[in-house]
Amino acid sequence: MSLLHHIRACNAWEAADFLPLRHRGVRLGWVRRDNAERLRRFPAAFAVGATAVDIVAPGDRNELTARIDDVVHRLAAEGAVAAYRREFFAVAERRDAPPRFDLDRGAVPFFGARAYGVHLNGWRREGETLKLWIGRRAPGKLVAPDKLDNLVAGGIGRDHGLFETLLKEGEEEAAMPRDLTSRAVPAGAISYRMATPDGMRDDVLFVYDLEIPAEFTPRNTDGEIVSFTLMDAMDVVARVRDSDDFKFNVNLVVIDFALRHGLVRPDDPDYLDLVIGLHRPID
Repeated sequence: MSLLHHIRACNAWEAADFLPLRHRGVRLGWVRRDNAERLRRFPAAFAVGATAVDIVAPGDRNELTARIDDVVHRLAAEGAVAAYRREFFAVAERRDAPPRFDLDRGAVPFFGARAYGVHLNGWRREGETLKLWIGRRAPGKLVAPDKLDNLVAGGIGRDHGLFETLLKEGEEEAAMPRDLTSRAVPAGAISYRMATPDGMRDDVLFVYDLEIPAEFTPRNTDGEIVSFTLMDAMDVVARVRDSDDFKFNVNLVVIDFALRHGLVRPDDPDYLDLVIGLHRPID
């Protein structure tokens, strides 16, 4: 296995298997063809053609949200949507564009809508050794149960901004006081698009780094993380390289950290492919 293996896995999809999801001519997602067939039963909301799925339900953002949410409820009851999460993401063609509608988080992969998240690398030094705080996800998690994770991570819901999400997740996932989390340094963004059993994940992850003081030990408060371990950063990179122990997209965040902190150096034969592979063009 290699670090590049994880980037390729997170960008594995076949365009022929998907149809663009459009609203008034603007693409908002990617619907797998079998999922598109399921939407034919809802002609008041969707028109399924040979080359695209068009949202035809009328109304403003609130009305469109209600109409699509009714479809999502029915799909979830049938098992076509893995779970109704009661947490909504805003759907738009770009992050700075006005949202067209809001979509339950559980249905985001079904429609292949772009989602945004924040990930925090919590690091510290012990002598010359760089270390990272690593969490283990609860075995009951719907996505990537029992996998290793960043210190803090979470999706950006419709009711929270980017930095507010980081502060909120820091409190919930690691019992981090806001005055500590607010010291986090923006370190860029990672993008990927991958086919999943539910459909498509088209994600952008905003990455932050934070030096964690020696006197702070993270503690989960929402039941999503069962333990935290302070690991040598080089051991973390080796584990990513040699296994699938981390949640799929956390592998990318670790690789990005390793590149920026010199843990993977330019003489690595995959170096340029790693750098380029973390930043799929946003289209």
